[in-house]
Amino acid sequence: MTDGRIRESDERQCGRRVRYERPAGEPPSIAAATALAQYNDEDVTAASTQLYDYVDPEALDALFDDTCSRGSRSVAVVEFDVDGARVTVRPDRVEVAPN
Repeated sequence: MTDGRIRESDERQCGRRVRYERPAGEPPSIAAATALAQYNDEDVTAASTQLYDYVDPEALDALFDDTCSRGSRSVAVVEFDVDGARVTVRPDRVEVAPN
């Protein structure tokens, strides 16, 4: 479904962690939903956790969109909590880890 790469850390060392490398052109909200689904061992199309219950997907995408003058926004990171996990969205990746 996506060309992004997902990496999981060793759960024994620090708890389950997922790092999703967002492919060019993929909206941050889709990347966050994909990373959350992987974190919860679910398929993104049937995930029990809905991103919009925790953050406005359109607002999240807008934070990382180019400005009207095609310049980049200065947003470097957005973090929010979802059911005991911290979701960290950066321009190129999404990380999900226990908080």
